[in-house]
Amino acid sequence: MQMQFSAIKPRLTFWQLWNMSFGFFGIQFGFALQNSNSSRIFSTLGASPDDLPWFWLAAPVTGLMVQPIIGYLSDNTWHPTWGRRRPFFFAGALLATLAMFLMPNSTAIWMAVFALWIMDASINVAMEPFRAFVGDKLNPAQQTSGFAMQTFFIGCGSVIASLLPSMFDWAGFSNVAVNGSIPETVRYSFYVGGVAFMGAVMWTVLTTDEIAPADLPKFRAERASNGGLATAIKEILAGFGKMPLTMRQLAAVQFFSWSALFVMWVNTTNAIAANAFGTTDAQSDAFQSAGNWVGVMFAVYNGVSALAAFILPVIARKTNRKVLHMICLIIGGLSLASIMFIHTKELLLLPMIGVGIAWASILTVPYAILAGSLPAEKMGYYMGVFNFFVVIPQIIAGLILGPITIKFLGGHAVNALALGGACMVIGGLCTLFVKDDAAAAS
Repeated sequence: MQMQFSAIKPRLTFWQLWNMSFGFFGIQFGFALQNSNSSRIFSTLGASPDDLPWFWLAAPVTGLMVQPIIGYLSDNTWHPTWGRRRPFFFAGALLATLAMFLMPNSTAIWMAVFALWIMDASINVAMEPFRAFVGDKLNPAQQTSGFAMQTFFIGCGSVIASLLPSMFDWAGFSNVAVNGSIPETVRYSFYVGGVAFMGAVMWTVLTTDEIAPADLPKFRAERASNGGLATAIKEILAGFGKMPLTMRQLAAVQFFSWSALFVMWVNTTNAIAANAFGTTDAQSDAFQSAGNWVGVMFAVYNGVSALAAFILPVIARKTNRKVLHMICLIIGGLSLASIMFIHTKELLLLPMIGVGIAWASILTVPYAILAGSLPAEKMGYYMGVFNFFVVIPQIIAGLILGPITIKFLGGHAVNALALGGACMVIGGLCTLFVKDDAAAAS
């Protein structure tokens, strides 16, 4: 079934862009706390560093299953009050908030992995329709700005969320893992993050309307006779063979970019603990301090991305989106690789500036290029399929990263970061081969 929505898309004001994107501020509390603390939680519960990539697999595998289904369902949903995407915003936020209260109270590794799975699935339910939301509501001339606004809120939410453990530490909460339990600083950070997630998403739900189907009676009739689940699965599978050329070309860029990010998220805590804090003991005070410092580092790269989000559209309009993305990824890759040479914690903030530039571009430019090549009636579905190229590299990295680190990188997590940097540089070079027909409209 193909649902046609009204093609009339008036130019939105700054504050309308702000309201429709504000939910990402909360969503990123979930992702940032997950990215900067999952390895710390697993290690505190007794996980071996070599096994961490396996435990992280729960997140990308979940995304692989959830994203195209949610994209398809949101394309084919309309409620007179809730609209098209907002029902999924609300449901995902509610489930993610519950999972964020559960994860830091895990008492065994399997519990933490299960909580990560639930949390990531729920975040994807809320997040995936947000990407399609830009295509729904904005004309091509505003789409880069729309994705940039999302990137701004991603950066802002990530800065605060990443700093929360350090803030609670400074406020006097315990940062010690007593008898293998998760420190208070981490637990309360997840509690605050859950509340922020729900509140920010509800802001968007309550302040933003949606464009109704152009022929609502026809849409309702088609939805009533579409054949149910079997038809949905058939259409989802059929769409893989009809991906636009631009989408297929961007796949290589995404593969190397997100492989690098996965390596960074999995290995940074252990790498910094060993390289700058002189410990590999996950139960030690030094390791927990390293975990807090990783939060500060991640806050820096997300803060940079929030600022860069407003600069990238300006540069893209004056130059070339492909060249811009290539330069940003090369800067980020070299910065990530440089961490292996830094042994002073304060100096570790410098490479995060370069990583932040790359992160801003990763969250903005590929989606802006893609949106111009997609059919409007399948925007959500194809955005979901596009995220296959986000999760598949993470799954592959999760399966092979541990053995590669042991056999070829001396078992050192910091060497894995250098490998991630090389992947990001390769992703940048792949950008040159992407066709960007809508560049003039950015």
